[in-house]
Amino acid sequence: MRANRIDRRTVLRGIGAGMSLPLLESMQPSVATAGAATAQAPVRSAFVFFPNGVILDPWRPIGEGNDYQFGATMESLAEFHDDLTIFTGLAQHHARANGDGAGDHARNASAFLTGAQPRKTSGADIAVGQSIDQAMAAKIGSATRLPSIELGIERGRNAGNCDSGYSCAYSSNVSWKSESTPMAKEVHPRLAFNRLFGIRENSEEEKRRDAKRSSILDFVASDAARLMKNVSGSDRAKLDEYFTSVREVEQQIERAARFVPPDVPDIEVPEDVPGEYKLHVRLMYEMQLLAFQTDSTRISTFMLGNAGSNRTFPDVDVRDGHHGLSHHANKEEKVAQLKRIDRYQVEQFAWFLGRLKSIREGDATLLDNCMILYGSAISDGNRHNHGDLPIILAGKGGGTIDTGRHVKLSEETPLNNLFMAMSERMGAGLTELGDSTGVLPLNV
Repeated sequence: MRANRIDRRTVLRGIGAGMSLPLLESMQPSVATAGAATAQAPVRSAFVFFPNGVILDPWRPIGEGNDYQFGATMESLAEFHDDLTIFTGLAQHHARANGDGAGDHARNASAFLTGAQPRKTSGADIAVGQSIDQAMAAKIGSATRLPSIELGIERGRNAGNCDSGYSCAYSSNVSWKSESTPMAKEVHPRLAFNRLFGIRENSEEEKRRDAKRSSILDFVASDAARLMKNVSGSDRAKLDEYFTSVREVEQQIERAARFVPPDVPDIEVPEDVPGEYKLHVRLMYEMQLLAFQTDSTRISTFMLGNAGSNRTFPDVDVRDGHHGLSHHANKEEKVAQLKRIDRYQVEQFAWFLGRLKSIREGDATLLDNCMILYGSAISDGNRHNHGDLPIILAGKGGGTIDTGRHVKLSEETPLNNLFMAMSERMGAGLTELGDSTGVLPLNV
């Protein structure tokens, strides 16, 4: 006997909270409708930005096509060899000065997902272009409760100048709803969690929950119990795993809120976020996993640091600021520290891919149904180069991407050509974006 069918949009309800569900077997068509198309997991896109570029030689893969091997920086990705497409030759032309003088860090962040030229302006005027995530959201965002989510690690500001006369908005944002409207990122794990699950900020329900150290699962317990009686045994196991992961994230957030952030130079550390960088990063990665798993949104951006971030990385014995080190002038000690930062960042990304790959969606995994772009619009931070960018695309895009390849492209291929290919797989139907010149082929 098959369990009762349930709708893909089922949400567990409780006082002041709503909880979306992962894709379940019970959401598939029943035997009686075997002639109909089976339920298809949606394709999701995430864009992960890191600042200050990389040391290129240990980043670059060895070999081309399917037989590539990882350079030293990316060794932690070895188990995902067949899930990745690694590119060389992509460029972001409008991260360059193009007549506007110094300010490569601000330009690289704001041009990263837009492929448009930011300009130095007086007063509060800013202008760059719509970013790929928001172009997608404008097309398909109505299919989910949240059109997109924007996350980060460092708080930013949209007023004042932060880089050689460029507005701080350019340094603090990679997501742009329009040429003059950045999408402010959330850096607080709890607030991101609350947004995902519809918990109203500063509401009486949230205050009561915090006072009692209760879980969102307590609020939806009655709905959850009824659901458990009407799904298959395998779905009960999947739901139990999902509920456990939600509770684990809540517990991590509660523990993190008790940490006292250390003194970190040159950045603003928001209150009640983890003092440990790795924990903060992983929590924000986990927020994206939960958002995708529950189909709360299919589009996310994540800034691992603002443009020109000068964060230190004591976990890997880097006590000097990242931005300062990036101007290494080929000094061996500085280059060695930057290599450690690059590896450490990639290790956190590998952790995220592992979490995505652990979630089953029918015959595939959540990672199979994603496109997770990891990269920067600066390649060599010392020279402020914006060609041959460090770009990785993880996931199979719902089976539409021929992965497990190192793809060498013609020099100066616009990064936005890759975004155009991603938009096709999202069903967004874009015809142009920024400086795109076509659609990058992702299949052989």
